[in-house]
Amino acid sequence: QVQLVESGGGLVQPGGSLKLSCAASRSILTFNTMGWYRQAPGKQRELVAKIPTRGIINYADSVKGRFTISRDAAKNTVYLQMNNLKPEDTAVYLCNAAQLGSDYWGQGTQVTVSS
Repeated sequence: QVQLVESGGGLVQPGGSLKLSCAASRSILTFNTMGWYRQAPGKQRELVAKIPTRGIINYADSVKGRFTISRDAAKNTVYLQMNNLKPEDTAVYLCNAAQLGSDYWGQGTQVTVSS
């Protein structure tokens, strides 16, 4: 069983920054993709960004130019650097690890953008 543990969420003012981390219990290179999703109250879960082991990184249009996904394979960790945060970025952010036939999720970390 794979465990994904997110950290780094919190309360930040509009225009501020946060960096989320997702630590996996095994090598992240064994997954096809690692990604960040978010879910706001009353809304569907949506993709924020995903990074494949091989291939092109994808971002949601709403975060392009503000968020950056990266990984450190030696630490089995994926990061999400979030800059110029907006109130509409408020959500629970969840880490995802996907491989053929399986999807793994972390518990999520709350990000609140408010003045």
